[in-house]
Amino acid sequence: MSPESAPKPPPRPAPLRERLEFAENDALLRDDVRRLGAMVGDMLAEQVSPALLQQVESVRRDAIARRENGEPVDALATRLAQVPLQDAEALVRAFAAYFGAINLAERVHRIRRRRDYQRTSEAPQPGGLEAVLHDLKAAGVTLEELRALLPQMRIEPVFTAHPTEAVRRALLLKEHSIVDRLIDDIDRNRTPPERRADEARIRQTLTTAWQTIEAPPHKPSVTDEVEHIGFYLGNVLFRVLPVFYEVFADAVEHVYGERIELPPLLRFGTWVGGDMDGNPNVGADTVRAALGVQRVQALGNYRADLRALGDVLTQSRERVSVDAEVEARISRYRHLLPQAAARMRPRLADMPYRVFLDLMRARLAATDAGDAAGYADADEFIGDLETIDASLARHRGDYAGRFALRRVLWRARTFGLHMAALDLRQDSAVHDAALAALEGDADWAAREPEQRVARLHRLIDGAAPAVADAESASATLAVFAAVRELRAQFGEHAFGPYIISMSRSAADALAVLALARIAGCVEEGEVPLDVAPLFETVGDLEAATGVMRALFDDPVYRKHLAARGDRQIVMLGYSDSAKDGGLLASRWALQRAQVDLLELAREAGVRIVFFHGRGGSVSRGGGKTERAIIAAPRGSVDGRLRVTEQGEVIHRKYGIRALALRNLEQTTGAVLRASLRPRPPEPREAQWRALAAELAQVSRGHYRALVHERADFPDYFRAATPIDVIERLRIGSRPSRRRDGGIQNLRAIPWVFAWSQNRSGLTGWYGVGTALRHGIDAHGLEGMSAMAREWPFFAAMLDDVEMLMAKSDLAIFERYSRLAGDAHAAFFPGIAEEFERTRSAILALKDRDLLLADDYRLRLSIRLRNPYVDPISLLQVELLRRWREAGREDDVLLRALIATVNGIAAGIQNTG
Repeated sequence: MSPESAPKPPPRPAPLRERLEFAENDALLRDDVRRLGAMVGDMLAEQVSPALLQQVESVRRDAIARRENGEPVDALATRLAQVPLQDAEALVRAFAAYFGAINLAERVHRIRRRRDYQRTSEAPQPGGLEAVLHDLKAAGVTLEELRALLPQMRIEPVFTAHPTEAVRRALLLKEHSIVDRLIDDIDRNRTPPERRADEARIRQTLTTAWQTIEAPPHKPSVTDEVEHIGFYLGNVLFRVLPVFYEVFADAVEHVYGERIELPPLLRFGTWVGGDMDGNPNVGADTVRAALGVQRVQALGNYRADLRALGDVLTQSRERVSVDAEVEARISRYRHLLPQAAARMRPRLADMPYRVFLDLMRARLAATDAGDAAGYADADEFIGDLETIDASLARHRGDYAGRFALRRVLWRARTFGLHMAALDLRQDSAVHDAALAALEGDADWAAREPEQRVARLHRLIDGAAPAVADAESASATLAVFAAVRELRAQFGEHAFGPYIISMSRSAADALAVLALARIAGCVEEGEVPLDVAPLFETVGDLEAATGVMRALFDDPVYRKHLAARGDRQIVMLGYSDSAKDGGLLASRWALQRAQVDLLELAREAGVRIVFFHGRGGSVSRGGGKTERAIIAAPRGSVDGRLRVTEQGEVIHRKYGIRALALRNLEQTTGAVLRASLRPRPPEPREAQWRALAAELAQVSRGHYRALVHERADFPDYFRAATPIDVIERLRIGSRPSRRRDGGIQNLRAIPWVFAWSQNRSGLTGWYGVGTALRHGIDAHGLEGMSAMAREWPFFAAMLDDVEMLMAKSDLAIFERYSRLAGDAHAAFFPGIAEEFERTRSAILALKDRDLLLADDYRLRLSIRLRNPYVDPISLLQVELLRRWREAGREDDVLLRALIATVNGIAAGIQNTG
């Protein structure tokens, strides 16, 4: 082989030289990190041994030196390869405990920074509702214009059970305990005895957490997942929701000088118990169980609220009047609930509000028990609260408990008696299989969509299927029968849309209507569900406009749509489209689909609502929600945002009440901006769109050439990532694959999870560098840089890629790649070259010499964690090698490997 034809060695990443420097206003963060770190160290010495603590500190110093001095990773890797197996798990857990403490310190510091801003600045904090309203008023938005939008607004986070993180409820409660102690001393105002007591409680919590297994020994059931999501709904969002409305109303009053009555703006949804796509454990029974668990939680929360409210509303008839309607309802409820009335203490009889609240609590208990005396629906419960509110308003109650009453009222209007709307999702292939059985047609799925549509029209019109009792269709029909039954029991808001995965034609949407009709899921002659096609791959997104045009032109479907208020929900899949074509091609296909579907909807006289199926990582549509809203096509928001929240994102956004409130504020503010004053038309945008399409094509080609067109790539993937360990994790009830097969049938979550574990982040940047370099060479750096600066869509995409690359470490990834043996030389050089190509192109477009040069906070956050994550990664490489050589048994090696997976996931915070 000649020197010219010999393969080039892969480019070496630039020396890291990451030094840890805190800004002056982060001094208390530094103190909290040191304070918690010291307590973790003391706990490790006491629970395991001083030798473990010494080992942890020594490895951490080596990891820091490697990054600060730009040293190769080899010495650190060699040292960790020599760790005895019996010590590996404890070492991994120790590092995880350290950056778990860092995570908590950072979250509390976010709260501290917000408080400092509110204390020291006359201007409202950027991103908050008051700041957004100030900007909108300056842009000419009147109070009347704001009033007109608010009734149409709907922001709906939808929680999924997608398994990229599943912190045990017991550990979530322990985190809250530590956060509460840190917040109590957030300004360093505690006395020395109080601080000692706080530290004792934190030490107790750290120690009991260390003695608790991070993940249960058994795979979670759907019921377990419902309870997990219930922690965030019931313990966090239920509490902060009234505060959100108070903050919003205050902001309007401060900016516009008038207090207004806000309509309900927030709702919450969930997929847990209703996501049947590829999960044989989900069906009619879990739908019933999920809504049942949520109802129990809602009723329990309201009973606690009414008990507390009774301690406030102690007004006596001799001192203040109450409305006759309150007295009438008390009388009616005494007859309705005679046992509860008999238990009431006579000495409280002169307190009408308290008596009424006690009877309402009894009625909630009857609702829980399924008694006829219970509330028929949420509206009845809300009506009782509104009756009290009206009486307080008329009888000098504004400062005598009305504030507390309205907090409960906001919760009832939002959470109803069901907490969160349950979405239903199923693969279109399952519907086809059911219809094939019902129609006695084994070739049903293979028939042309037009043929299926004609037969579906007949079924929707009420014709009986050819096979009345098709056993293989019974599970599918049972779901629709459950919807009919549960809507009557839980109310119309208990269900979200019915989502069809792998939507390819109008027949896929009509199939849902036909199956619902056959199952008797009909109210007033129509199917009472929104049908939401889900377009997932790049090809499906490109075909979405044609599919929806066919649906809008279909008279049977238009009749259904008219009954739903001519509102169509379309779900956009970020995960599978990126897995299919790479991040740039995915983002462009999603942007283009929204533009085209908006135009189609305007032509058809339909209001379209986009449901964004975003994941936790950049590769699956993750990133800052408010920035994505502003970067969305003009008109695509229109007051509405429906978006999935999953995995570690739920914990990061909604794990702490103050941060959940901040997240809701920022999201709502972005929706207000995008709806009331979207960015003005940009003359260059047509040119930029053409260029983006060109770049997407180049990127997709380069990505698919590696991932989908090389026959040996699946084997390399399985060797160079810990996918075989991830498939053994017990963090979700759903299988990792839709069907048997290669990468194509692997779900996007384990796909992205695996590439994040090996620190490459390949799924988020591979193909982007080739496309950017093509753009710079073909169109010039100046033109590309202008697009990167001034087009929010392109700027947001580059920011997301830059963030993911800053979290990547190609030197550590190379250690994983070597696990693939000879395949390492075939794949790693090209991957490393693309990484460097992407990095240098982004730096050139931004005119910077360092990734995240403009984001000190994110750089600091990554730098704080790296000395703890790097050793876990290198230990994982060594343990993978040993485990695979030993035959991949379920033994102590696997347990240690699972600890590394959990540790890396918590450390890098963008996983799947």
